[in-house]
Amino acid sequence: MSENIFEILASVTLKKGEGRTIKSGGDWIYDNEIDFVEKSLHFENGGMVRVNDFDGYFMGYGFINLNSKIRVRMMKRYDETPVDSEYIKNLLTSAWQLRKAVTDISCCRIVFGEADGIPGFVADKYEDVIVFESLALGTDRLKDIILEELADILSMDGIKINRIFERSNAPVRKKEGMAPSTGWYWLRPDTNPSWDAGKQMAAEHEDYVRTNGDSEDFDPLSHVIIKENGVRYDVDVRDGQKTGFFLDQKYNRLSVQNLVRRLTDNGLRGMSVLDCFTHMGTFALNAALGGADFVTGVDISELAIRQARKNAELNNLSDRTEFVTADVLDYLPSLIDMGRSYDMVILDPPAFTKSRTATRHAINGYREINTRGMKLVKTGGYLVTASCSHFMTRDLFEKVIYESARASHVTLQRLEFRQQAPDHPVKVCADENSDYLKFYIFRVLRA
Repeated sequence: MSENIFEILASVTLKKGEGRTIKSGGDWIYDNEIDFVEKSLHFENGGMVRVNDFDGYFMGYGFINLNSKIRVRMMKRYDETPVDSEYIKNLLTSAWQLRKAVTDISCCRIVFGEADGIPGFVADKYEDVIVFESLALGTDRLKDIILEELADILSMDGIKINRIFERSNAPVRKKEGMAPSTGWYWLRPDTNPSWDAGKQMAAEHEDYVRTNGDSEDFDPLSHVIIKENGVRYDVDVRDGQKTGFFLDQKYNRLSVQNLVRRLTDNGLRGMSVLDCFTHMGTFALNAALGGADFVTGVDISELAIRQARKNAELNNLSDRTEFVTADVLDYLPSLIDMGRSYDMVILDPPAFTKSRTATRHAINGYREINTRGMKLVKTGGYLVTASCSHFMTRDLFEKVIYESARASHVTLQRLEFRQQAPDHPVKVCADENSDYLKFYIFRVLRA
C-alpha cells in the first residue's frame, strides 16, 4: 500500500458520451464507461484516481478497483484540491450534524455510504457501540481513518464510544476482491485508550471468542440494550441481522404504535395484530405498547423469535404477545383456512430482490403475501405493508398492492406513505440504492 493513502495513483479518462450517471449527481463509474486508465508506478487497486471527461475536463476524484464492474466510486467533485483526512473529517462532521438535527441519536445510522459521501461504508450507533460495514475496497483502506475520526467527532458531544464491531460479510465484498471480515475492531482499554491499543485489545478478544465459540453466550460484549420509541431491545451485534438491528423503520414503527394507540383510546377493544416477518418483534412490540390486546409475530428464524420473546420480556409485554417460528408464505394460507382475521396485519419482508433481473420473481412474492394479508384483515381494519428492495420501485410496488386488492376483492384507503428514517438520507438524482424503502398504511374495506 502506498505510504500516502490519499496519493493519486492513476488518471481515468471517460469515453465520449459516457459518465452520464456522475454528471447527473451519481457516484459510480462502470467499467464500460472508461476509455483508458493511465497508471502511476505505485498503482494499486483501491487507490485514489483523478477522473477526466473524454476531452480532459476535470470531473473529480474517486477510488478505483479493476476487479469490480463499478470501476470508480467518486469521493469529490470538480474541486481539484485532493482528498485528504481533513476532507474525510468534514464529511463525517456533516453527517453527524445531520443526525443530531433529524433523529434520536442514542441509536441511529451515522454514516450511510454514498448518501453521506463515503461510498460503500455504513456505520450504525447503538448507545456506546458502533457497528460498521465496509463493502468497497477504496473505503476499506480508509476505515481506520473513518472510525477514529467518527469516535473523535462524537466525543466532542460528550459521547464516549467504547466498542466498535465490524460486520463486513455481505457477498458484494467478493466482487470487490475482498474476503468477509467480521469481529471486534476496537475496544476501549481501561488504560492507554489509544487507537492502536484498542485494536490490539479487540484482536485479543476475538481470539478468546474463537476459542470459546461453542459455549452459550460466548461473547457477552456483543449484546447492547437500546431504547427506540419507548421500546427496549437487546441488540446482538455479532449474530443479529445486518448490523444487529433495522434502524431504517424507526419512525414507521412509531407510526404503527401511534395508530394503535389512537384506535384503542377511541374505543377499539380486543385489538388483534399479526406481524409477519417480525424479526426481533419490532413492529409487534410497538403495536403492543400502543395498546393492542393480542399481537402475534411470525418469523422463519428461530434465533429471531428467541430475540423477539426476550424483547417482549424486557418490555413487560409477554402477556399480550406471542411469537411463532414459521414460514410466512405457508403460515398465511393456514390462517385463512382457519377463518382467522385481525384488526391489523403488518407485512415487512426482507428484500425479495437485490437485482433487476430477479424483479419478476419478487413481484410474485410481494403479490402473494399482500393478497393473503388483505384477506386476513377485518373489514375496516388496517394493512401495513413495506418493501425494502431498491429495484421494487414505488410505482411498481403500488401496482402490485392494487393488483392484490383486486384479487382479494377489497377496497383500500391509503392513509400513509413513508420511507426510511431521515438518518438514511436519499441522495437525489443518483442510483446507488439510497432510495429503497417504501412503507404504506391502508384501511381495508369491503362492499
